[in-house]
Amino acid sequence: MTIKSRLKIMTFLQFFIWGCWLITLGSYMLNTLHFSGSQVGAVYGSSGLASLIMPSIVGIIADRFIKANRLYGICHFLGATCLVIAAQTSNPNLMFWVMFVNAMVYMPTISLSYTISYSGLEKEGLDTTKDFPSVRVYGTISFILAMWAISLGGFELSNIQLYIAAGAAILLALFSFVLPDCPTSKVKKDKSFVSLLGLDAFVLFKQKKMAIFFVFAMLIGAALQINLAFADPFLHDFALNPDYKESLAVKYPAILLSIGQFAEVFFILAIPFFLRKFGIKTVMLLSMAAWTLRFGLFAYGDPSGGGFILLLLSMIVYGIAFDFFNISGSIFVENEVDRRIRGSAQGLFMTMVNGIGAYLGAVISGKIVDYLTVDGVKDWQHIWLVFAAYTIVLGIVFAVCFKYKNDHDPMKHVNKAT
Repeated sequence: MTIKSRLKIMTFLQFFIWGCWLITLGSYMLNTLHFSGSQVGAVYGSSGLASLIMPSIVGIIADRFIKANRLYGICHFLGATCLVIAAQTSNPNLMFWVMFVNAMVYMPTISLSYTISYSGLEKEGLDTTKDFPSVRVYGTISFILAMWAISLGGFELSNIQLYIAAGAAILLALFSFVLPDCPTSKVKKDKSFVSLLGLDAFVLFKQKKMAIFFVFAMLIGAALQINLAFADPFLHDFALNPDYKESLAVKYPAILLSIGQFAEVFFILAIPFFLRKFGIKTVMLLSMAAWTLRFGLFAYGDPSGGGFILLLLSMIVYGIAFDFFNISGSIFVENEVDRRIRGSAQGLFMTMVNGIGAYLGAVISGKIVDYLTVDGVKDWQHIWLVFAAYTIVLGIVFAVCFKYKNDHDPMKHVNKAT
């Protein structure tokens, strides 16, 4: 089996685990366990807290001490254990702590999977900008399959979703033994204190270009977490209207949401063209505009004829919103940093996106949902309009602050920040 084939299987299982529960856990907690919006936000925010430090720390370990592929397997085995425990709890506080520990070991595996992929592709003599998207797309495909399996199996409001995710995590932990080795750095340990600790990636904040990029990555990460926590519960709530009870959006909301992942498949493959043609600034602006459309279309969409078209459009623009930020951002970081610190640099990127950004997005959005809930009924239209306003402001400020000239080739480090 070629290295690229192994990377595709790794990526498939990596995101299958997440797809089993990430979109539907909020509905399970709200509708089955009867958690409040703030409690759901707190559980989703646990991944943000864990990501504040864990991806960077694990990236440092992978750079310096333990091969990334070995560390990757250990993390997934521990994550499987946490998911089994989470499936057996109905207490919001315990759920928070169990999912917090799960996030501590799962979130770093995302950046580790990128590091393993980039290293493996280089060993094959392949171009990471051209070939990584064709590997990463398998993660999107598996995420879709996981969502369909959970929805068609009738597990959206059940703890079975967590057991299935745990099984996939154990399988991936075992598969990690056949992943390509990622050598640790051979840098001498008699250098600066920062280098000794492996914190080299944090010096990227000294570059204005990179500092602004990481700050806005954090702010876009908040929008992603808002979507993850409340998109599925929003669709489930249409069941409160008898006219919509038998609609596709209510019976199989995860399947409807999976259209967004289908859109991802197309836009992932389009990333190399957009990065070379327009550069990272335009690509990230397109992501912010897509988030605004996503939330705005949610505000006015419903399972009826015309409203259902709006929901479908919101799924399509999600592909741009997610890919043009997460995947392009990872490639941008890979091409801008020294190879010796790429593991910790990818970890830092994940910390900003899935750490600070995710925590703020989950906690604040949970409070907004509770504030706009009256007698147990959520005012979803105004909730989504508030989130849309946030991403509009974010895009305007980013357009003004991030000054970056594209040379149409992200593989060359000749771009200049002004």
